[in-house]
Amino acid sequence: MPNLDVWAPRVLSLLRIIAALLFMEHGLMKLFHFPSPQPGAPDPLPMILMAAAWIEVIGGGLLALGLFTRAAAFVCSGQMAAAYFMAHAPQGFWPALNGGEAAILYCFVFLYLVFAGPGIWSLDALVRKRP
Repeated sequence: MPNLDVWAPRVLSLLRIIAALLFMEHGLMKLFHFPSPQPGAPDPLPMILMAAAWIEVIGGGLLALGLFTRAAAFVCSGQMAAAYFMAHAPQGFWPALNGGEAAILYCFVFLYLVFAGPGIWSLDALVRKRP
């Protein structure tokens, strides 16, 4: 069996990129109704959802590029924790029933990125290589 550890930095980058693009999509749906309006989101957005949407778009973009990864991941993780406890937890204990599974998953993927970093396919890694 080949040594899978060799692939870990690349797969970390893929996890970061895919999670970031999916996260960014939520913000784009709230702000620009792209690729469609976000189901259940009020229109116009209240200020707190407007702020959350901009964090999703800007934070997701930074994470997709791997730029300021640890800081962006920290903010995005915190936003998802707040979203879970403000919007989902009051609806019931079980995440599968209160609609909070995605928020929890994003929260912990982004928290992992705070500690693991961006992986090798990132602008952060490119900048670190410069003398």
